[in-house]
Amino acid sequence: MKIICIGRNYSEHAKELNNPVPTEPVFFMKPDTALIKDNAPFFYPEFSKDIHHEIELVLRISKAGKHILPEFASKYYDAVALGIDFTARDIQDKCKEKGLPWEKAKAFDGSAPVGKFIPKTEIADLNKMEFHLEINGETRQSGSSADLIFSFDKVISYVSEFITLKTGDLIFTGTPAGVSAVKIGDRLKGFLGKECLIDFVVK
Repeated sequence: MKIICIGRNYSEHAKELNNPVPTEPVFFMKPDTALIKDNAPFFYPEFSKDIHHEIELVLRISKAGKHILPEFASKYYDAVALGIDFTARDIQDKCKEKGLPWEKAKAFDGSAPVGKFIPKTEIADLNKMEFHLEINGETRQSGSSADLIFSFDKVISYVSEFITLKTGDLIFTGTPAGVSAVKIGDRLKGFLGKECLIDFVVK
């Protein structure tokens, strides 16, 4: 199982980090050791002092495919969840300054909590999914799949040009604006519509 993450897929988020809005999908990967399931806590790593939350819609790949055409991409995922792409922003900034890869800021252990999956057959409109993140009861991020720069189908098609997708792979589809730091003791709850799909604490 691999975790593929799409960066800068909401224009307002790209702007808040002073990044250009991309003309094609940008992606990076996390190892399976990044995954946190079943609302287990996130343990704040010792190597960073500036961990940021990024809530995202997550697709679960349901069959293997490569060079998938956009018009067939919807057949390759079967469920949607909410996940958090935790980012060590201080480490990422240092890597960017030196022109170095920044996997260690994104791919560290526990950096990808994922909540309950909803079968896509139970979702009324995949192109209009409203979601938001609450921290300690306060809404920090909110977004909609309607605002994606690159649609689910485009993302799946594009990634599959370079990497074979396999059953069980996860695709984080990008985060909306509003990212900020978390601290020990915070409780994060992610909602798809009114349903809470992820709920965990930072320790």
